[in-house]
Amino acid sequence: MKKVLITGGSGLLGQFLNLTISNQCKLHTTFKNNPGNCKDFPFSVVDILNEDELKELFENVKPDIVIHSAAITNPVQKENQTSKEYFDTNVNATKNIAILCEKYESKMIYISTDLVYAGYRGSFLKEDAKLIPASLYAETKLVGEMKVKESTDNYLILRTALLYGFGLNHSKCHFQNMYVDLKNRKPVKLFTDQLRTPISLTDASLIIAQLVKMDLINETINLGGTERVSRFEIGQMLCDLAGLDKNLLQKIMMDEIPNFPKVEDVSLNIDKLISLNLKPRSIEENINEIITK
Repeated sequence: MKKVLITGGSGLLGQFLNLTISNQCKLHTTFKNNPGNCKDFPFSVVDILNEDELKELFENVKPDIVIHSAAITNPVQKENQTSKEYFDTNVNATKNIAILCEKYESKMIYISTDLVYAGYRGSFLKEDAKLIPASLYAETKLVGEMKVKESTDNYLILRTALLYGFGLNHSKCHFQNMYVDLKNRKPVKLFTDQLRTPISLTDASLIIAQLVKMDLINETINLGGTERVSRFEIGQMLCDLAGLDKNLLQKIMMDEIPNFPKVEDVSLNIDKLISLNLKPRSIEENINEIITK
């Protein structure tokens, strides 16, 4: 049975990965502050910025595969966040983990983002499309990709689309906040001018679990859904399926949000993913499952 180490195990995606990976592999997960569901599995409390802690972790676990999902993911910097924090977490820590993966002969699965692509080059972008990140977050994730490639040949890079669903424990995403507001009859402002191919947390974690089983290396793969939609359109679908009031949905443009990095279209072509017999379900199927659980 493969030994899989997960960084960022208490994050939005990480907690779903804990559940799916533990069903098929010997899992060791990690967190720094909030445990989420990590304590339900073998775990370590690790600061990925601490090289000594990382070295000790690898020496103790000796993983076959490392899923590196820990990151600062805010597209807009918070007031108390510095550029150095982004680079230390998303670049330097990623490099150190990749170097340790090479040393311990571990495959590294690096969770990147669709936001590394240029947002003005058309729709359904393939993996070789132009890369022009518009935010510090996306820039550091792209540099992280480069550090992975420089440090090891045994990697998979997953450029992950907008994730939606209901987070576990403390973790939440935009979709969940939207649902709660609509249930409480509060108006919700949603972009009409940004197009992406969202994938549910459940589908993303299940597909990553399948990729863990495969002998793929040196690959970059788009991990997204099949439908190119705006957040406003997702809101409309949610209202239709959950019986919520569409009149609460308010259209906004990205220009109306101060300092928001404008990315118009980073919808993903997922032909490579589908060629591996890995196809996510439709947004409608996923929303029906999410709201009936």
